[in-house]
Amino acid sequence: MNELIEKANALFAEFSKNASLQAGNGNKAAGARARKESLEIEKLMKEFRKVSIDASKK
Repeated sequence: MNELIEKANALFAEFSKNASLQAGNGNKAAGARARKESLEIEKLMKEFRKVSIDASKK
């Protein structure tokens, strides 16, 4: 589960950087990267929920 959390934190950091570039500078490519990363974060959060529920059942 720790690996999952670390991966989510790294993805969120990249998302945050690219979203800021889009919002601040109007960088369209950064916006596309941020949208892609948001989808990856969503997948990780779903996986985290599964792992978290399994861990709480033990």
